[in-house]
Amino acid sequence: MIRKASLLLVGAAFGALTAVTLTQSHVFASGAANAAPADTYRELNLFGDVFERIRSDYVENPDDSQLVESAINGMLNSLDPHSSYLSPKNFKDMQVQTSGKFGGLGIEVTMEEGVVKVVSPIDDTPAAKAGILSGDLITALDGEQVQGMTLNQAVEKMRGGINTPITLTIERKGVDKPFDVKLVRSEITIQSVKSHEEGQVGYIRITSFNEQTFDGLKAAVEKIQADLGKDKVQGYILDLRNNPGGLLDQAIAVSDAFLERGEIVSTRGRHAEETQRYSAHSGDMTGSKPLIVLINGGSASASEIVAGALQDHRRATMVGTRSFGKGSVQTIIPLGSNGALRLTTARYYTPSGRSIQAKGIEPDIEVKENLPADIAAQAAEEPKGESSLKGHLTGEGAGAEGSGSDAYVPPDAKDDKQLNYALDLIRGLQSNAAFPPDPNRGIPN
Repeated sequence: MIRKASLLLVGAAFGALTAVTLTQSHVFASGAANAAPADTYRELNLFGDVFERIRSDYVENPDDSQLVESAINGMLNSLDPHSSYLSPKNFKDMQVQTSGKFGGLGIEVTMEEGVVKVVSPIDDTPAAKAGILSGDLITALDGEQVQGMTLNQAVEKMRGGINTPITLTIERKGVDKPFDVKLVRSEITIQSVKSHEEGQVGYIRITSFNEQTFDGLKAAVEKIQADLGKDKVQGYILDLRNNPGGLLDQAIAVSDAFLERGEIVSTRGRHAEETQRYSAHSGDMTGSKPLIVLINGGSASASEIVAGALQDHRRATMVGTRSFGKGSVQTIIPLGSNGALRLTTARYYTPSGRSIQAKGIEPDIEVKENLPADIAAQAAEEPKGESSLKGHLTGEGAGAEGSGSDAYVPPDAKDDKQLNYALDLIRGLQSNAAFPPDPNRGIPN
């Protein structure tokens, strides 16, 4: 029997957030699908007739490959918002994104007035070693002007094979003339975990779930414990706000890091035999210290798996606003040299059996941020959450579909109501019946 390797995914695509996949190994048998009935083949003949008529009679000469790709995307988009075709380039980009490693320079950048602005160089990378500074403007790449490029185009040119050279033309405040810096690309690891101490509280932010995330979490916890003393840590804040998703095994591993036992998540497809369950192993990395998880309308898929598992097991208190509600699973099926197919194949469920599809995770303690006037006006007009996406899968089980929530996080921590409320809870300056959660209440049904 011929078998095809594929990847099982869940991810989000909404607003300004990047679509990321939740991935695990998966295999399909080619004989698993039912044979197509005769009328299906007649419909395919209709497609062929239309295709040939467009090629012969359209007012301009069409691109055959573009026609086929558009037809495939139309077919997939009619199913739900998350099924799609990935061109070879998009498939490669997705693999780079989920691996968390690529050949590059090690700089976080943004676009400002038509040129690339350095947000910050990453420690111990070619950019940092070459003296690239925050605020530098990159005006040319290997002599090609950046003006006119999109940010993605500029980033793509800066990435490349390990040990290959590139010359950046830099404008720096206080330096009269632009100057060139020659760098050699090396392997760059995307930092999906960032952490620091807030007094005696460990703060850990996970921005996405890639192949480096669990290792990053482990290193962050170990550093906090080393800095503060393991017994002196008052508790931890796990910030999953605006985290759009990532790899399934990493979501499971992050959940497992805080749990001693029990189911983490299950996935259920069309057929009962496709159900898969994933459980925790003994050992809490934090020593069962108090834990608060921050969520908002930008927390989706893998983030919701972690939040749902920790909430159902009463291990952590959720603070913030309702999450996005992305509870479906996509399978990435490679198509050889023709890219890949992203197909929705299952829903996922929290340990209590909740489907969060189009509903999201409700926080135990709702804390809303104060929105700036311009953002508040925009938020009032724009739809939020999975339930606002055209053609979304309907939710299952009790409870109405949710509308999502705002995804704003203040740039200055002193203005961050959700973070400061969580800190006050752990420090004992605020009290709430939901913190700490009562582990004797068990998993809700």
